[in-house]
Amino acid sequence: MAVNYSAKEEADGHPSGGVGVPGGGAVGGGGGGAVKTRKPDNTAFKQQRLPAWQPILTAGTVLPAFFIIGLIFIPIGIGIFVTSNNIREYEIDYTGTEPSSPCNKCLNVSWDSTPPCTCTINFTLEHSFESNVFMYYGLSNFYQNHRRYVKSRDDSQLNGDNSSLLNPSKECEPYRTNEDKPIAPCGAIANSMFNDTLELYRIDNDTRTPITLIKKGIAWWTDKNVKFRNPTGDGNNLTALFQGTTKPVNWPKPVYMLDSEPDNNGFINEDFIVWMRTAALPTFRKLYRLIERKNNFQPTLQAGRYSLDITYNYPVHSFDGRKRMILSTISWMGGKNPFLGIAYITVGSICFFLGVVLLFIHHKYGNRNTSADIPN
Repeated sequence: MAVNYSAKEEADGHPSGGVGVPGGGAVGGGGGGAVKTRKPDNTAFKQQRLPAWQPILTAGTVLPAFFIIGLIFIPIGIGIFVTSNNIREYEIDYTGTEPSSPCNKCLNVSWDSTPPCTCTINFTLEHSFESNVFMYYGLSNFYQNHRRYVKSRDDSQLNGDNSSLLNPSKECEPYRTNEDKPIAPCGAIANSMFNDTLELYRIDNDTRTPITLIKKGIAWWTDKNVKFRNPTGDGNNLTALFQGTTKPVNWPKPVYMLDSEPDNNGFINEDFIVWMRTAALPTFRKLYRLIERKNNFQPTLQAGRYSLDITYNYPVHSFDGRKRMILSTISWMGGKNPFLGIAYITVGSICFFLGVVLLFIHHKYGNRNTSADIPN
C-alpha cells in the first residue's frame, strides 16, 4: 500500500503517519514517544557555521617573516655554536683493537676473567679544564634500544617491593632465576652492566698524583630517590635484605656489595642507576665520575701529562663494540654538541636567502598583473 507524506515531513526524517520504528512500536501522529532522527543538531558547530579566518599570503607579510626569522635564528645559532666550541673535551678510545694499544692484551677478556686484566694509557692535555669536569664512559655498537632488552627488567623489584624481589617478573627471562634462586636485579639490562674501573692520575716529574673522582651525584634525582629503592627492612644489613636471591650471571659480586657505603649500595648504587637508564642510540656515553673544582684560582685539570689506569672487565670485542673515556666540561646548554647551533644557522641562512630571492622576484615581476587587461 502506498504511503503519501509531504516534502516537509520527508525533510524532517519521518512521515506523520504511523511507521514502524526499529527497536520500538509504531510512532504515529497520535502516539507518544521520542522521534528518532539522524539529522544533526541545529548548532553552529554541527552545521559548520563557525566563523573562520583564512590568511592571505602577500609579499608584505611573507617577506618580513623570512627576514625576521633569518635575523633572529642566525645570531642565536652563532651564540650556541660558539658556546659549544668553548667546551673542553678530551676522548680516549681504550678498546685495544690496535696492536700498539696498551689495552690490546685485554681485548679478549671475559666476564669472569681472574685475575682482571689491567692497562695504563698515558696522555697529555694541551689545554686546562677550568670548571667542573665530567668523566664519561662511552660505548659504540651497543643497542640498548632493542625492544626485548628494554623490557627485560622488573621495576617493582627495583623499587624495593619484597614480593617482587623473590618472585621477579617473567619479562626478565632468561635472566630471571639462576640455580633455582631469583636474580636480584633481574633482566638483561642489569646483567650487562658496565663494570670497567677507571682511575685518573696527574704526572709531575714522574710522580703520579691521583685525581679525586666523585661517585655520588651522577644519577638523576628522581631515579635515586623515587624509582630505585632497596627492599624494606634493616637498611644497614643489606646482606639480610637480599637473602634468598643470587647475583646476575655476569656479575662478579652481588648487588649488596657494589659499594662499601650503605647509601650507595644495592639498588640505589648510582653506577647501577645510570646504567639502567637505557640509551636511545647504539653509540652513547654515560656519566661515570665527577671532578669538582677546588678553588677559583686554579683550573680543575691543568694542562700537562696524565695517565688513565683501566681495570678491563667489560668485553666488547665479540660484537665489534668500542669503549671510550671522555673528559668534558659543560655550559648552560649542557655538553659539547655543535648540531643545534649549526641547525639554527642553517635555517636562518636559508630563510634570509629566500627572503632576498623573493624580494627580487617581487620587485621585478610583482606589478605585471596590475597593469594587464583581464579578459572577459
